[in-house]
Amino acid sequence: MQHTELKLVLAGPVGAGKTTVLRALSDIAPVSTEMPLTDGAMGEKTTTTVALDFAAVMLEDGTPLQLFGLPGQAHFSHMRPIVMAGALGVIVLLPGDDPRIAEQCAHWLSIVAGIDPEMAVVIGITRTDLAADFRIDRVRQAAIFGDVPVPVFTIDARDREQAGQLVRALLLSLD
Repeated sequence: MQHTELKLVLAGPVGAGKTTVLRALSDIAPVSTEMPLTDGAMGEKTTTTVALDFAAVMLEDGTPLQLFGLPGQAHFSHMRPIVMAGALGVIVLLPGDDPRIAEQCAHWLSIVAGIDPEMAVVIGITRTDLAADFRIDRVRQAAIFGDVPVPVFTIDARDREQAGQLVRALLLSLD
């Protein structure tokens, strides 16, 4: 049986866990364009994506899934529409320890809508274990795409099963 390849994109700010999720999900060695951070390390993070990340996953039904990670830095924003072309959906990853997470949520949903207002979207919140005052309701209030609330999940970006739940949620949201 021949299956059509699917394409999903991971978006979000620097340090949200996009590359980590790709590595956790990938069935192959991911292609990465990681370079040292020019402004110095952000905690344990010493590198950042400068063009895109790529990984491939075979879904349970045999369908090939291509995953692309966008760079989080604004000066690489020209890559966003290129990488998002042909995607079925976007997983927006946000770091739960960012005190401005609700603003980041609205910002990234606006970026996605500016490229494709019909794009399917889910949100994954990482690093909630590092945020004593994290409240998912603040993100859910900001998680509106058009007039539609966006599903929001908390995940450990290193955990294949949790990252897979985001992919399944996005695929199930497609018409």
